[in-house]
Amino acid sequence: MTALAEKTSTKRRLLLASDRGDQSSELAGILRSVSQVDTIPTSEIPDAPAHDLSGIVVDINLRSPESVQLFRNKLRAEAYREMPRLFVLADALHHGSMQAWALGATDTIARPFDAQGILQRIRAAFPDSEGFDETDRGKALNRGVEAAHAVMVKIFEKLPAGVPLHFNDIVAAETKILKAIKHSSLREWLTTVGCHHTATYRHCLFVTGFAVAFAQHLGMREDDQRRLARAALLHDVGKAFIPVAILDKPGELTEAEMAEMREHPRRGFEALARQGGFPPEMLDVVLHHHEFLDGSGYPDGLRGKEISDIVRLTTMVDIYAAMVEKRPYRLQFTHARAFSMMEEMGDKLDQHLLQAFRPVAFGYY
Repeated sequence: MTALAEKTSTKRRLLLASDRGDQSSELAGILRSVSQVDTIPTSEIPDAPAHDLSGIVVDINLRSPESVQLFRNKLRAEAYREMPRLFVLADALHHGSMQAWALGATDTIARPFDAQGILQRIRAAFPDSEGFDETDRGKALNRGVEAAHAVMVKIFEKLPAGVPLHFNDIVAAETKILKAIKHSSLREWLTTVGCHHTATYRHCLFVTGFAVAFAQHLGMREDDQRRLARAALLHDVGKAFIPVAILDKPGELTEAEMAEMREHPRRGFEALARQGGFPPEMLDVVLHHHEFLDGSGYPDGLRGKEISDIVRLTTMVDIYAAMVEKRPYRLQFTHARAFSMMEEMGDKLDQHLLQAFRPVAFGYY
C-alpha cells in the first residue's frame, strides 16, 4: 500500500456486515484501499456504532427472510438512524434492489465488482471523518447556510434595488456550501434552512441542498459540484422581479398571477445577461429550468436534446424540493409520494436521472 493510501485509510472506517463468508473477501480488499474495514457477521453488529464509524456496507442474501429480518432488527436502533448504508446486490433483479431500499440503503453496488466504480461510490457515500468532529461539523453547516443566505439577500433584496449581482458573489459561497453538506448531512442542511421565514429563500436553499448532495452522491468532480451549486443558487433569480404579494401569497395563484410568475425565468435571464460576467450555462439554467423534455414547459417549449444536462438536473431537484416543502396552501408531500408523482410525469423528466436521484431522495428521510 502506498503512503497516500495508508493516509487515506485512516480517515474512513467502515463496517462490512456479511453473511456470505469468503464471498465478501474481494469486496473487503477493494474497500481497504480507501478505508479501515471491520468485517463481521450480521449477527454481531453492535447495538450502537463506534463513534468513528463512517458507514456500513451490507453484503447479505436479500432473498433470505431470516437475513433481512436480522439486519432490520440490528439497525432499528436510534443510534444507527443517520448511518449511511451501502448494499451489495447479487444481481440486478428488481426484488433485491427494492429490498435494499426498504432496509434504508443510501446506495447500492452489484456483483461482479468494478473496483473503480465501488471506490467512487464509497468516497461519495462515506466522507472522510478524521479531524472533523461534531463542533467542526456544526461550524461548517452554519457557515454554509450563512453563505447561501447572503447570496439570497443579494438576489432578492439588493438586485431589485439596483445593486448589481456579480458572478463572484455566487462563487464566494460555493466552498462553504459544499463543505457544509459534505461534513454534516443533507438532513441537517434541510432542517436548518427549513426554519427560514422567507419561503422563496427557503425553496432556493432546499434546491441547493438537494443538487449538491446529488452531485456528491454521484462522486462528481469538485468543479462539477460547484457548477451545480451555482445553478441551484441562481435558478430562481428572476423571482426578484416578481411582486412580493404574488411570491408570498398564502393561497393558490390566480390565472393572472400565475402568468406573472411564469415571467420569472425570462426576467432573471435578461437581468443577468445585461450585467454580463455569468457563464452561458448559468444563464441557460435561469432561463430554462421550467422546460420539460416533451416540449410542454416554458418559456421556450424546448424538447429533448435541446435541454442541457445541467438544466435537466436543476429542473428535477427544483420540482422535488417544491413537493417536499411546506406551502401555506398545502402540507408537504412525503418523500415516497413526491418521488412517485415525479415518476408519473413520464417523459416530461429525464427518468434515468430521476432513478439515480432516488438514493438521495430516500436517504434523507
